Amino acid sequence: MSANKNPEEFYAKLKKQLQDTAMWPSEYLYKFIVPTKGDKTDEVESIFNDMGAVIETKQSKKGTYTSVSINVRMKNPDAVIEKYKEVAEKVEGVISL
Repeated sequence: MSANKNPEEFYAKLKKQLQDTAMWPSEYLYKFIVPTKGDKTDEVESIFNDMGAVIETKQSKKGTYTSVSINVRMKNPDAVIEKYKEVAEKVEGVISL
């Protein structure tokens, strides 16, 4: 996603794929990469608080970055996209996969 110059185009394509490939509500796996310095991991996790999300983190070999995997039940493709947008807006330096 980070290489895409038009986020709205990316989200429209993602929404179509989600509509075509899953029955909603459904489990969805988010993957993010954040700088390890600071509290970026906590910022991402706080966005998914009170949703019953299963969150796993793993630091890179050098410890520069941390991957955050979040498995959570979402209502529909629009809800999935809203969370992507919220993370992008609130967490500086995040990469969405």
